[in-house]
Amino acid sequence: MFSKNAKYHLGQVVRHKKHPFRGVIFDVDPEFSNTDDWYESIPEDHRPVREQPYYHLLAENDHSFYVAYVSEQNLVEDVSGEPVDHPDIPDLFGPFKNGQYPLHFQLN
Repeated sequence: MFSKNAKYHLGQVVRHKKHPFRGVIFDVDPEFSNTDDWYESIPEDHRPVREQPYYHLLAENDHSFYVAYVSEQNLVEDVSGEPVDHPDIPDLFGPFKNGQYPLHFQLN
């Protein structure tokens, strides 16, 4: 059974467990909240359960920057201490400090 309490927080840098990318969390869904087509496009033997937190990331790999939607079970904390270079980070966060990004705006 998975928890709906998010393990990771906004501004935290995380890595994907299976794929070579990392990113900064900018939003969290308490459970899957994307389209059925997106979910079903994942091979069934690799498909994560819906009933767990899903994270929106400003992601990067060696070739590009993009937005990723990743289940909690597929993330680990990034302990490299290195910033993420995604070009949209300054729109949401302040400067990288102590391994994370502070929010650049006030939440409701």
